[in-house]
Amino acid sequence: MAMTRLRLRRRALRAPAAIAALLLGAAASSLAAQGAPRLPHEKYTLPNGLEVILHVDRSVPIVAVELFYKVGSGDEQPGRTGFAHLFEHVMFMGSQNVPVGKFDEWLEGAGASNNGSTTEDRTNYYETGPSNALPLMLWLEADRMGRLLPTMDQAKLDLQRDVVKNERRQSYDNAPYGRAFETLIPMLYPAGHPYSWPVIGSMADLSAASVEDVSAFFRRYYAPNNATLTIAGDFRADSAKAWVRRYFGAIPRNPQAPQRPVVPAEAMARDTFAVLEDRVQLPRSYSAWHSVRAFHPDDAALQALAQILAGGKSSRLYRALVLDAPLAVDVGLQQDGNKLDGHLLLTATARPGVHPRAIDSVALRVIADVAASGVTPRELERVKNGVRASTTDGLASVLGKAMQLSYYNYYTGTPDYLAQGLARFESLTPADVQRVARQYLAGRARAVLTVVPEGKTDLALTAGGSR
Repeated sequence: MAMTRLRLRRRALRAPAAIAALLLGAAASSLAAQGAPRLPHEKYTLPNGLEVILHVDRSVPIVAVELFYKVGSGDEQPGRTGFAHLFEHVMFMGSQNVPVGKFDEWLEGAGASNNGSTTEDRTNYYETGPSNALPLMLWLEADRMGRLLPTMDQAKLDLQRDVVKNERRQSYDNAPYGRAFETLIPMLYPAGHPYSWPVIGSMADLSAASVEDVSAFFRRYYAPNNATLTIAGDFRADSAKAWVRRYFGAIPRNPQAPQRPVVPAEAMARDTFAVLEDRVQLPRSYSAWHSVRAFHPDDAALQALAQILAGGKSSRLYRALVLDAPLAVDVGLQQDGNKLDGHLLLTATARPGVHPRAIDSVALRVIADVAASGVTPRELERVKNGVRASTTDGLASVLGKAMQLSYYNYYTGTPDYLAQGLARFESLTPADVQRVARQYLAGRARAVLTVVPEGKTDLALTAGGSR
């Protein structure tokens, strides 16, 4: 029940892994030749506004349920941050017909598992288990959607608030480089912008939250007309519809359906710099540029650019900074497109004795070279192969299919957007990638944060020595 961002590990392939990689590569080639597989589904809406998506897959006797609430940290208000993630925890504390601890216990007794997650844009809860556990999964989700508030009290709030605070300490306050992102995003997004605070919220806001505050948040956002229920796997559609109607049909809709905030596309007039001292051994630099929201016409080209520049050991920045120089321990670049806006984030950790200035100079030169001279067809094909492979891999489980349907439904309005999503990458040309490098990266204003060891602020990137 937590948020995740980035990880990397590498070692020699063992035989089974090598075989799996070959099979996945073959599947990717087949996908390119035949086009993206379809995800046949049925979508309908209950009278109370609950969207329902059904995808029948009888290949294995497993079923997955995802309840996707259209609320994330971007729907919070300044001074009341962290509520979306806090509720992700509170939702596991029991409801009117489910005593504390029984949600997990009853699912585990049926051979099923469950979890949840929160982002800037949405909160989801999901279960996977044997086909005969589907009625239990649906009943449990319906009970906490429709009957959680009568059991909400100060003791439950205090308990889960302390859990979230401890999670914040572990992942942010006491983790190396843990406070970097929450320091950087206010430099990128102005005060009051929905993305200007971290998903987990602030300690002060969590401490100030009252039972009435969080109850009001639940009433506003945890309503059937602000949610999508997706069922994928081995089930009979007519039976599933009957269970959905029985368990969810009587839950009242919110008469004032919440609307997501509308924000203008942000732009920076000039580079901004900051330094953060931390209990770390090596300095790490973060550079962020404004980019585009998810599924913007330039989103796919920016994702391809990020992969060509820093996606693996054959990427340009990895070769220039880690292998050839070597100046950095690691380097990464990602296009983080969310529903309202997006940004490109470049990170690099310096080797002992290397000033981040040297890394920054090389990184900007590599970016400028792509903007001036473009990328090769082979580099772009490598990206397309990776997208094909990850597309195939994402459909390997019924839970993956359920999540894909929910995600596309929310971001594009079309649950089976798989073919169109893949086509965004298949149609890319080297000229497209070169254009977005010029338009969004090379020479563009950025927010720059350097995390340095305590007392070593001389290692920070500054306006005078960054280029």
